[in-house]
Amino acid sequence: MYYLSAASGSASSNRLFRYEVIGLGNVGSGSQEATPVRTSGSVFFTVPYNRMSQFMQRITRLGGKIVSIQSLSIESAGEVSHSQTPVQPSVVLDESEPKESDKGAPVKSKKESKAHGDVPLNIYRPNKPFIGKCISNEELVGEGGEGTVRHLTFDISSGNLKYIEGQSIGIIPQGSDKNGKPHKLRLYSIASTRHGDLVDDKTVSLCVRQLVYKDPKTDQTVYGVCSTYLTQLQSGDDVKITGPVGKEMLLPEDPEATIIMMATGTGIAPFRAYLWRMFKENNSDYSFKGLAWLFFGVAYTPNILYREELEDLQREFPNHFRVTYAISREQTNSQGGKMYIQHRIAEHADELWQLLQKPNTHTYICGLKGMEGGIDEGMSTAAAKFDVNWSEYQRQLKRQERWHVETY
Repeated sequence: MYYLSAASGSASSNRLFRYEVIGLGNVGSGSQEATPVRTSGSVFFTVPYNRMSQFMQRITRLGGKIVSIQSLSIESAGEVSHSQTPVQPSVVLDESEPKESDKGAPVKSKKESKAHGDVPLNIYRPNKPFIGKCISNEELVGEGGEGTVRHLTFDISSGNLKYIEGQSIGIIPQGSDKNGKPHKLRLYSIASTRHGDLVDDKTVSLCVRQLVYKDPKTDQTVYGVCSTYLTQLQSGDDVKITGPVGKEMLLPEDPEATIIMMATGTGIAPFRAYLWRMFKENNSDYSFKGLAWLFFGVAYTPNILYREELEDLQREFPNHFRVTYAISREQTNSQGGKMYIQHRIAEHADELWQLLQKPNTHTYICGLKGMEGGIDEGMSTAAAKFDVNWSEYQRQLKRQERWHVETY
């Protein structure tokens, strides 16, 4: 792990940045956009603002690591590049890499484009769903908590349902709607790894809150059709499953990546799958050595879903996993109001900003759609300290497939 000592930016083309990179050997650049200087095992590059994203991706592909980024004026950049001895370039970063399109989005290499090409999709469709069996249905909300949330595990050994972390499956509830037609499917994020909770490739799990609300017209209590069906399943019951679907929330293959996760309520589901893959399974093809940081917003302490699992992981892997709670009905923010996840993001915005400068940092947001505005507000404040427009920077992260959102 490494942390950047400084990072800044501006939409102005006059702003330059000095990158210290290690791990490239005697590598320089023939590009006019990146001027290299070598000192004591490090290579220093001077890069303009509008080339930062592309430059960081190239360094990663060449096996280098960015140690620090510093903002320079044009004058100080000239002093840096002439006060030390330039390296004779042995690799040309610019000409051998993909060019940016007219819209500024980097063109993906063939390797990048095929990174998720083998993702299973729609193995089972609504007109011919897979029939799985419920093998467990466990309450996740502790005594004194609000509502009911169940962890459900289904046996899928009799079919060919394959999936990976970050995907969803569809559930078709039993019965008919008010028009006498079969109920439509509902999608739920998968809460288990590709190997399942039993690590035998024979199960899939979900995290489901029973939807309950008051009809504003009749004042009658209404229960969600599919969520009620699922939370009341018994062991041995059949369940119609479709999918899997989704590529937005997939984990990067890089085992040294920084994974920032922001969840409310049952939005924890895909992140449980990530954490099991990172820390609870012994996978020959994936051994996580990076940093995973979970921000989790709930109403009450008993509503911290999978709390025991999370805190066990934090104790066992303190250098690789952090969890930060926002408990709205029990904690107060700096203004004395309720503590929501956006307030935790604001508290840690400077550190999160530094982490985002790393080219292998990915941010995932899952849960209530209302959380997005608060997250953007917190990150905007941090970015503004470095004269960076957060909206523009966020668009760059999305183009690089490093900002992932699944909200409802």
